Amino acid sequence: MQKNEMVRVTIEDIGTNGEGIGKVDGYTLFIKDAIIGDVVEAKVMKAKKNYGYARLMKIITPSEYRVEPPVCPLARKCGGCQIQEMEYGRQLQFKEDKVRENLMRIGGLTEALLAETMEPIIGMEHPYAYRNKAQFPFGTDKNGHPITGFYAGRTHDIIANTDCALGVPVNQDILKIMLRFMEEYHIKAYDEETGKGLIRHVLIRYGFKTKEIMVCIVINGKELPYADALAERLEKLDGMTSITVSPNARRTNVIMGDSYEVLWGKPFITDYIGEVKYQISPLSFYQVNPVQTEILYGLALDYAGLKGEETVWDLYCGIGTISLFLARQAKQVYGVEIVPQAVIDARNNAKINGITNAEFFEGKAEEVLPEYYRRYAVEHGGKKAYADVVVVDPPRKGCDEALLETIVRMQPERIVYVSCDSATLARDVKYLCGGGYEVKKVRVVDQFPHSVHVESIVLLSKLHTKQNIEVELEISEMDLTAAESKATYEEIKDYVLEHTGLKVSSLYIAQVKQKCGIIERENYNLPKSENSRQPKCPPEKEKAIRDALEYFKMV
Repeated sequence: MQKNEMVRVTIEDIGTNGEGIGKVDGYTLFIKDAIIGDVVEAKVMKAKKNYGYARLMKIITPSEYRVEPPVCPLARKCGGCQIQEMEYGRQLQFKEDKVRENLMRIGGLTEALLAETMEPIIGMEHPYAYRNKAQFPFGTDKNGHPITGFYAGRTHDIIANTDCALGVPVNQDILKIMLRFMEEYHIKAYDEETGKGLIRHVLIRYGFKTKEIMVCIVINGKELPYADALAERLEKLDGMTSITVSPNARRTNVIMGDSYEVLWGKPFITDYIGEVKYQISPLSFYQVNPVQTEILYGLALDYAGLKGEETVWDLYCGIGTISLFLARQAKQVYGVEIVPQAVIDARNNAKINGITNAEFFEGKAEEVLPEYYRRYAVEHGGKKAYADVVVVDPPRKGCDEALLETIVRMQPERIVYVSCDSATLARDVKYLCGGGYEVKKVRVVDQFPHSVHVESIVLLSKLHTKQNIEVELEISEMDLTAAESKATYEEIKDYVLEHTGLKVSSLYIAQVKQKCGIIERENYNLPKSENSRQPKCPPEKEKAIRDALEYFKMV
């Protein structure tokens, strides 16, 4: 395949960025704006060895699923709605198929298992005007006038538009007030190339149940001139609750600054998911589709199977949305979140709902949970930390392996995995299944109609079989002394590191255990040469290991 070559392509799939995928003589081409079923003429723009990118020149035979975007004439130009030109029912099928294929191809699940466990995708009855949050970049047109809208696909070129079909109607009123204000007071929009100009973005949040509105203006500086005049205009809108400014002078693609200042009203708005009330600040993470979020969290609650006596860990908990949903039916919930402001919000949300059985920790989930597990063993005489249910809702990169390892060691009865990326979901499900869990339920929820993104939820249950129990008993009787069963090698290593700062190997632990008369199983990793010498445990490490063995009552 050569650059500038014209080709005829039948589109068979959709890529991760919404581009159509087709093949010409086995060569894969990615073609923006083409949908499944289209037969198109395309011009090759970039040709690599096994795949290339082409520009849609003409639709020869439109797909039976192709529709004219019924609401937004800018859908093809804008980078937000990658598949709005595909009939909504076919969008749902594509998303369900994508999740299923990833769970099979990456996760190793069988088609038969998924036929038994995967329930139909949940779509929206009205898949427009569903977003409770939107971030609008500001720029300048060729005539020097301020504009706002959304970026064109894979660029930072702004498609001027104040009426997004996925956003709430009040967005347009707010953006028009902003543009008139900038024109009247000669306030410049930010220029990414020069780093000059003031107005970078406007963040708008809307409470679907409370009708409260938040506006946060992101500026390239410390102050917004004539801020009082702007606030006076915005506060007249019905439902206006919070007007803030967030300084961000960094040359970066990160939208929000690290802080914000209240210009008018409150520093937050409130909204509900089910019966739980949440306060949402400009820096809070909050699901953008409240209708589908309530369905998704209802599934999480159902999958958790709570009876009122369970201990639950909610990892990547944000402002406590899932945590507080679960706390009403659990004995105790622990939430972990890396964003400091979100943790503050989560604690406050528990307070305003009168929920006293939810505790929140600030930090990385892959660090907080393993550290808790290690400290629990130290503080409780070698006893393992336990959870009845673990819920994870990680970012697109999925869960860190250290976190998954700790979850498996804690042996919760159920793991509820909420995911916004089915590829990393499948990878992590494969790890958990290898650690003694089985998939019981799978469901896809369309949180983001007209885009390629989708949410999935999986229930994994700990394997319990009669055969496994019998094998464990036989090993205990034949090959494992009572002393050996008290602590694992990893727990001994953790104890030594905690109390002495020394790192010890499994080999050193085995040598000390042999000296102490603790029976060791046969070593199946013997040196290949009879003359090979194994390193001997140094005296200071031997003493540290003996102390650990005594602590765990193994000697």
